Amino acid sequence: MATASPRDVKEFVFEWEGKDRNGKQVRGETRAAGENQVQASLRRQGVFPTKIKKRRMRSGKSIKPKDIAIFTRQLATMMKAGVPLLQAFDIVGRGNANASVTKLLNDIRQDVETGSSLSAAFRKYPLYFDSLYCNLVEAGEAAGILEALLDRLAVYMEKTEAIKSKIKSALMYPASVVVVAFVVVAVIMIFVIPAFKEVFTSFGADLPAPTLFVMAISEVFVRYWWLIFGGIGAGFYFFMQAWQRNVKMQQVMDRIMLKLPVFGVLVEKSCIARWTRTLSTMFAAGVPLVEALDSVGGASGNSVFQIATEKIQQEVSTGTSLTTAMGNAKIFPSMVLQMCSIGEESGSIDHMLGKAADFYEAEVDDMVAGLSSLMEPIIIVFLGTLIGGIVVSMYLPIFKLGQVV
Repeated sequence: MATASPRDVKEFVFEWEGKDRNGKQVRGETRAAGENQVQASLRRQGVFPTKIKKRRMRSGKSIKPKDIAIFTRQLATMMKAGVPLLQAFDIVGRGNANASVTKLLNDIRQDVETGSSLSAAFRKYPLYFDSLYCNLVEAGEAAGILEALLDRLAVYMEKTEAIKSKIKSALMYPASVVVVAFVVVAVIMIFVIPAFKEVFTSFGADLPAPTLFVMAISEVFVRYWWLIFGGIGAGFYFFMQAWQRNVKMQQVMDRIMLKLPVFGVLVEKSCIARWTRTLSTMFAAGVPLVEALDSVGGASGNSVFQIATEKIQQEVSTGTSLTTAMGNAKIFPSMVLQMCSIGEESGSIDHMLGKAADFYEAEVDDMVAGLSSLMEPIIIVFLGTLIGGIVVSMYLPIFKLGQVV
């Protein structure tokens, strides 16, 4: 008969109060399957509990990369301050507002407490800790500089998340305006234009062509509004699902993103910044070049760079220099190639790649600021032309009637 493993037993967080052997009042938290287990654990520690209460766990939100970045920074700070690893996990877990993060950290803490290495514990959760993260932690454990590598990893993740948020903000602004404009136009077409149409039918005169065109569009919206909104919603949903799950679709969209006017340059610079930052971080941690390139391609966030990185890795593994292999990929600007070449010659390739990452991160910042100021007048002109054109076309018959009178 199969027995349940300790992993299968559901555990809860219990808050307790009691007195130690010296009669001093103490309190804390313990993760256990039941109240009896908490009492037994506390008595083994010399604590006589007076109150044990199961904590109500709030339904946690999904764990985002930003949560992992914050956790890494907190863990690095505590380890630098000399806080033991298990205690650091307890402090970070208790202080996190997201119950899902707290549960994840408690699970990792249990693995470490039972003798597993920190990198092995992280590898059990690939959804949150990618190979780059685990490789750096493993290198830090092997070299005895875990706190230094966690700090470097925290810096890397913070910079990466900052670039992602800037790209999203730059792309979301015009997209949100287009959505709002569509909703406003739909409301005008469905509710406002039909009211004008009833007035114009009493004129008994020929209407101008722009007015007839707008009224025809309004009739389509009134008659098929459910099909229009349903079709757009379903099309957007299936498009996003295909983009996320279909590899070929991802490759096509990534190529399109790089060729977009204005925004394509922004996406390209952000990919180069993340690529060079990732490789610099891996080099500084002492990870071998061929092994480091395994994580670099995926970290760039674009399949074009990922495919190019695989070719670079193949060439480097056969003895080709990194600079030559990057040049053969034909996706890196000359400045990155020159800095990489200088780094290879001087033996400071991690430093030079870090400088290249700093440069392109600054370029992304400048482009986002410039795009924000450039997009505002363009969007105002777009909305003015769209809404103004509808308003003028509906008032043309009134102007014509005034001229007749």
